[in-house]
Amino acid sequence: MRYRRLATIVLAAVASLALAAPSGAAVHPGVQTFTAGAQCTANFVFRGADGTSYLGQAAHCAGTGQATDTNGCLAGSLPLGTPVEIDGATRAGTLAYSSWLEMQRNGENDADTCQYNDLALVRLDPTDAASVDPSIPFWGGPTGLRTTGTTTGEKVLSYGNSSLRAGVTALSPKEGASLGADSGGWNHSVYTVTPGIAGDSGSAFIDGQGRAFGVLSTVAIAPLPASNGVGDLNLELRYLNAHTSLGVTLVPGTAPFRGPLLP
Repeated sequence: MRYRRLATIVLAAVASLALAAPSGAAVHPGVQTFTAGAQCTANFVFRGADGTSYLGQAAHCAGTGQATDTNGCLAGSLPLGTPVEIDGATRAGTLAYSSWLEMQRNGENDADTCQYNDLALVRLDPTDAASVDPSIPFWGGPTGLRTTGTTTGEKVLSYGNSSLRAGVTALSPKEGASLGADSGGWNHSVYTVTPGIAGDSGSAFIDGQGRAFGVLSTVAIAPLPASNGVGDLNLELRYLNAHTSLGVTLVPGTAPFRGPLLP
């Protein structure tokens, strides 16, 4: 009953507030991406050392196997260079990095890394990169990158945008709590109002101070029904930059961080 009351409070508050990107830019965190038809939600905007702009999504969004194929060291993936359609963009982006492909190239064998390193980067066409907004709709931010794991009971915020919600945008912003980091810090199990659903994969997760800490990777059925598995963004970026020459960093949002709605 308490969960239902919280859901009612959150949805009522969300319904009264703006959901669009503050600048009105068409490309921003939370837009839908389509890789060979697979629907996901973009997380954050990133910039390479050479100034290239990227939009983040989950690596499994380019997977070629079953939904249960979550081990990135074994699962099939579309190759780099695959076109990625982006809602609001004038031209398709290009799959430029996949943690799954990189781990397979490296012969990675650490079980936690293989299971939870789930980040991909889509290179934006220069036409769209010039006007992309790095701010998260509704919440604002991110204010920076969190480099420590979340703790049990800590506030978490997200923005999912699955079209399976049939246009009910009040369900896009999510607020909840972390159950703490596990699996060597690679995974955060979280509960949110409402839970992430298919199509939300890849969504941005920020903490109660607006710091980016994760990417939505899995929807759990057991042992924690209705929870979501969130990959640790700091570790994912460390892996990326240790094994490639992209020199990728998170781009902070330009819109002020709104802060949680609930205590």
